[in-house]
Amino acid sequence: MFHRIPLRAAAALLLTLATVSSQAQTDWPAKPVRIIVPFAAGGSTDLVARQVGQLLQKKTGQAVIVENRAGAGGLLGAQYAKTQPADGYTLLLGTVSTHSVAPSVYAKMPYDPLKDFEPLTLIASVPNLVVVNPARVKAGTLSEFAQVAKVQPHGFSFGSSGKGSSNHLATESLMTTLGSRAVHVPYKGSGPALLDTMAGNVDFMLDVVMTSTQYVKNGQLKALAVTSRQRIALLPDVPTVAESGYPGFEAIGWFALFAPAGTPVAVRDRVAAELAGIVKSKDMVAYLESQGAIASGIAGEAFRKYIVDDTAHWKRVADAAGVKAE
Repeated sequence: MFHRIPLRAAAALLLTLATVSSQAQTDWPAKPVRIIVPFAAGGSTDLVARQVGQLLQKKTGQAVIVENRAGAGGLLGAQYAKTQPADGYTLLLGTVSTHSVAPSVYAKMPYDPLKDFEPLTLIASVPNLVVVNPARVKAGTLSEFAQVAKVQPHGFSFGSSGKGSSNHLATESLMTTLGSRAVHVPYKGSGPALLDTMAGNVDFMLDVVMTSTQYVKNGQLKALAVTSRQRIALLPDVPTVAESGYPGFEAIGWFALFAPAGTPVAVRDRVAAELAGIVKSKDMVAYLESQGAIASGIAGEAFRKYIVDDTAHWKRVADAAGVKAE
């Protein structure tokens, strides 16, 4: 037998259910949170993710698990993150490579950077260093490097965090600017590429300041230039690419957190608010500054526009350098 529910009672029930659902969404996090890093452990993206995870765990009291899923210049990890439940408990530590560079060089992408993800917060931006293995590359300046590169029988070799990644594209652009060529050796992240550069398995690479500076200071690598418009405080004696005789060259990386598309607005706003507090915290700002990075905190539509504009920039760079990936 069916019983009719009075209209007022039905409305009250719906309101109660909606309230419970909304509260469940805004009670985030009620269980451990995963941050997917689409590159290998030990690289710059991994370091940023672990610092964010540590501070998020301290702030919320919930465990934060950093999970590395490397491969294809970050595409595999981003593709995996796209398929996860849109509930705020799986986030992607995306980068300039996964969300600006890849769509500029790949004809087919396993995900749409903006349709498949909700941009939450731009964490930081960071310049690259042009670093060489001093035992293999006998050059003290970038202009000397350019001259030596031109007479190499097979060209210098360089490592990157993967085919179609930001440092792959930035290096190709740099070599075009220098009027030379080099052999690309892709890795599953900047960490392994940096280790092989120091081991002498490749000659040089462009790597973000935060992971390469320590090896420059201990002599395992030599920094020829920095890819920002101004010199950096961590290495004040290293000139910019522009100062080295190649005006206009700039290559900046960035790190940001994304949620899978379809994440409820209430959850998205709560996560973004927590992240905004972390990015602006004294601990995070101090950490980023110590690594040569600059804290950002751009969010919402402003961040979405930033990605659109940055993608257009890298598309111009890719076309000029003739870089395409299948």
